[in-house]
Amino acid sequence: MILTGIISQEEAFRAVDWNVIFLLIGMMIITGVLKKTGFFQYVAIKAAKITRGDPFRILIMLVIITAFLSAFLDNVTTVLMMAPASILIAVELGISPLPYLIAEAIASNIGGTATLIGDPPNIMIGSAAGLGFLSFLKNLTPIITVLLGVFLLLLKFFFGKGMVVTTERRARIMEFDLSRVIEDPVLLKKTLLILILVIIGFLLHEPLHLEVATIALSGAFLLLLLSGESPYEIFHEVEWTSIFFFVGLFIMVGGLVELGVLRVISSRLLHITGGNLPLTSFILLWASGTICSVFNNIPYVATVIPIVQEMGTHLGSQAILPLWWALALGACLGGNGTMVGAAANVVVSDIAGRSGYRLSFLEFTKYGVIVTFINLLISTLYLYFLYLR
Repeated sequence: MILTGIISQEEAFRAVDWNVIFLLIGMMIITGVLKKTGFFQYVAIKAAKITRGDPFRILIMLVIITAFLSAFLDNVTTVLMMAPASILIAVELGISPLPYLIAEAIASNIGGTATLIGDPPNIMIGSAAGLGFLSFLKNLTPIITVLLGVFLLLLKFFFGKGMVVTTERRARIMEFDLSRVIEDPVLLKKTLLILILVIIGFLLHEPLHLEVATIALSGAFLLLLLSGESPYEIFHEVEWTSIFFFVGLFIMVGGLVELGVLRVISSRLLHITGGNLPLTSFILLWASGTICSVFNNIPYVATVIPIVQEMGTHLGSQAILPLWWALALGACLGGNGTMVGAAANVVVSDIAGRSGYRLSFLEFTKYGVIVTFINLLISTLYLYFLYLR
């Protein structure tokens, strides 16, 4: 884009949404420290002991925990830590771990949709549309809570019949020694304290007149000071390939904006729908859900954001709020459609393979398609009754 003269170096730097970049870096640092404590393994095994080794109740607990953690932490990291513990639990119970792994991947994508920081597309949408942490809590968390409840009911239909184990197998779960799981209790307390302060900062960032990136980086900086961990080691936990992917992506989309390509697309879409906001919202929701079932949602959202912004110049910034929520719901929930729809799905498949359990594309997709269709259907009703009537 720069070498062909489509966009200048200065315009390229302005095209990068640094709020997104630094928010991701800050949260990756915090999550990287949290990984070192054994927190995720502790939570998974504790859930198994609370349910007294009942395999289906363990599944429900792990799904709820995964969804909750994914709302505040990177969902890839969440499944990366939860999946090995889930495999360990399943092996002790003498059942296949695949239902646990599939359910956790889907739950991470559902839970990540609930907040501004739960999934990268939401971070991008929030920054571009000027929507804060509380806006996402108010507008997306209620529907995600409903969708998670529906998913829990579907799990009974999907996996309920095959989860029967002997009393002896349950007893093995109760014998797990939780005291050995936490590797650094002092570091865990410090990390959780900083994480709580960061989340409080996110809730108050609008009245404080601070960007969420500033709060995340401040928390990460404070944690590095308090933890005593080597910054060199912790920086290895940051997914730098993803960070620079974002930088390059923003510059490429900035070039498309300069060329006027996205302006033409937005005008065509408005022409097709006749400026009908409900119809435009529903098309955006289902198109996003379908496309993001097959393609990564990050480049898709980066491309669509300027199109929605261009629509705002015709319809008004307040009028297009339902479009932002439709984009967020479609892009994030669509990731459950197939195994390649979201990074968390691929990570879970890799972990299963390394542990000797094959999770095929078809095996994941036969559940993911049903969940995605039901989620998009409920989201359509939600958008209509709350914003578009």
